[in-house]
Amino acid sequence: MCVGLPSPEAARSGKRGGGGAARAGEHVRGHSGTARANGFQRTRPTPHFTVAMTTGRSATAAGTAVFVAILHWLHLVTLFENDRHFSHLSSLEREMTFRTEMGLYYSYFKTIIEAPSFLEGLWMIMNDRLTEYPLVINAIKRFHLYPEVIIASWYCTFMGIMNLFGLETKTCWNVTRIEPLNEVQSCEGLGDPACFYVGVIFILNGLMMGLFFMYGAYLSGTQLGGLITVLCFFFNHGEATRVMWTPPLRESFSYPFLVLQMCILTLILRTSSNDRRPFIALCLSNVAFMLPWQFAEFILFTQIASLFPMYVVGYIEPSKFQKIIYMNMISVTLSFILMFGNSMYLSSYYSSSLLMTWAIILKRNEIQKLGVSKLNFWLIQGSAWWCGTIILKFLTSKILGVSDHIRLSDLIAARILRYTDFDTLIYTCAPEFDFMEKATPLRYTKTLLLPVVMVITCFIFKKTVRDISYVLATNIYLRKQLLEHSELAFHTLQLLVFTALAILIMRLKMFLTPHMCVMASLICSRQLFGWLFRRVRFEKVIFGILTVMSIQGYANLRNQWSIIGEFNNLPQEELLQWIKYSTTSDAVFAGAMPTMASIKLSTLHPIVNHPHYEDADLRARTKIVYSTYSRKSAKEVRDKLLELHVNYYVLEEAWCVVRTKPGCSMLEIWDVEDPSNAANPPLCSVLLEDARPYFTTVFQNSVYRVLKVN
Repeated sequence: MCVGLPSPEAARSGKRGGGGAARAGEHVRGHSGTARANGFQRTRPTPHFTVAMTTGRSATAAGTAVFVAILHWLHLVTLFENDRHFSHLSSLEREMTFRTEMGLYYSYFKTIIEAPSFLEGLWMIMNDRLTEYPLVINAIKRFHLYPEVIIASWYCTFMGIMNLFGLETKTCWNVTRIEPLNEVQSCEGLGDPACFYVGVIFILNGLMMGLFFMYGAYLSGTQLGGLITVLCFFFNHGEATRVMWTPPLRESFSYPFLVLQMCILTLILRTSSNDRRPFIALCLSNVAFMLPWQFAEFILFTQIASLFPMYVVGYIEPSKFQKIIYMNMISVTLSFILMFGNSMYLSSYYSSSLLMTWAIILKRNEIQKLGVSKLNFWLIQGSAWWCGTIILKFLTSKILGVSDHIRLSDLIAARILRYTDFDTLIYTCAPEFDFMEKATPLRYTKTLLLPVVMVITCFIFKKTVRDISYVLATNIYLRKQLLEHSELAFHTLQLLVFTALAILIMRLKMFLTPHMCVMASLICSRQLFGWLFRRVRFEKVIFGILTVMSIQGYANLRNQWSIIGEFNNLPQEELLQWIKYSTTSDAVFAGAMPTMASIKLSTLHPIVNHPHYEDADLRARTKIVYSTYSRKSAKEVRDKLLELHVNYYVLEEAWCVVRTKPGCSMLEIWDVEDPSNAANPPLCSVLLEDARPYFTTVFQNSVYRVLKVN
């Protein structure tokens, strides 16, 4: 889709050439083979030379994309291995490195590959009896597990082929650990499930870097722009992704497909051909982005929110915008079907915005007949879209009964309105859901990423304001001029949205930083900076910027490479071993969400709560489980746990006292939720001193205490 890297002018005329194709409406003078475009004198090459040049550029671009993809894959693998010495860990230790929701996701991959057959494993996770005991849930529908299903199918196929030919798939050895840790066996190779699983994730994110190169090159019209995108990503790697520290998270599977989707959308905005293939590709990439991640719908909503004002003003042809909306609506329908009727897809802001956009497109001519001024016409459409989307979202949520799900939009609203309750505090007290760190803009500035993007954004903004002001002043559409700038306007609006999201929720830097890297490629755009490149040598300007970027960028890379560690967690290993060998397989456990994911993964014991906190029923269960850290009475808590069929409760002393920031200890959160018990002593302290008569301590080490519920 984004290969070939034609110049913006060639792309708009529907031609691939050496950059000399004149745009519609420009005149070729004489027979000297020259044409003037954007103030540049260009020599039109002969047809056979054009084909050779295009083929050569495409081959160079493809080769560079493959090279940077391999480079990023090696970078991720190196950082991951350096951080935890993964290759020398035992199977249990590898599972323990997948903390919180990562362990929950990986447990389903493990379930499928350890089942007698792939189909039996698939049936087991679609009828999961362990994760929310005693409920039976479809884990694929609830937890977006298509990545685990696909990787498990690849693993089963790979092992079947290798076993058929009698080929070794892994190498094992004994690892002597420091006392009191005992010796363990460690295996390395694609035959090891954990190695295969993270290997696929790192390959996918390596390919993403090749796609970033093609994206930046296509947007800027030069392969040097693609190189700038890649270098900016590497120089700001710690701000751009966390896949090397948390491979199984949903974003690790989902985000590469957003990059592909935005690249395809850029192609659609730039070209004027009637080819259906880019629109079909847009639909499929939407589905691939949405299936692995529950937050993807909100990001696509911000995309529609960026495209709609462009359509209103005239940056997008109505017929093209209508096709984009239809493809998005089809993608929502496909995702809804593939996720077994998950109603969250239909009750999202994304779906509501699509319906409102479709309605406004149908009624646009009737609104225009009212005879209002162009500015009022724009305001009427914008107000109708915004108010209609919100109203429709709440109506569909009410009708479908999913208004009790926590979404990214709810967290943003809580952040803006300063609203707090137990559920929002559980999220917002986590560091990744805090406001953006004050040091982040400084880190962007040191690598020149922020200054470069600000300069580019200012030029695009200035051009956009000038064009729109002229349209308003003359009351006519500068159709050709606006359409030529459509992809620039879209990327600028999307940048503003991603900036606002990242400021409110630090975790969402993963959208802002890469998008800034793509925007940085436009420093090479002759469409924006042709006036500058006529006065100074293009190469000197670009390589001067890259030289300054690389000073801090290389220092950032060295800091990443210097992170050397080795994973060990003896207290949790003792806990898991005790559960595995000292309790029956049907014993039900409750406790902190991260620990429950590890217990479910490594011991296959049933649990009543887990880290996937979006579901209302799960939040209610977790609130009951976390009441041990409140000021309620032991008897009240015991009775509630028995209603959940809990046999053992894992109490963690650190959770009684840890306070990540003011108002964020578990006791403080409970005081907000349960002020009526504010005068009582903390139950956690009571249980640590003497758990009887409602609980009995059956296991204890430096971190964990297992209480049997009497």
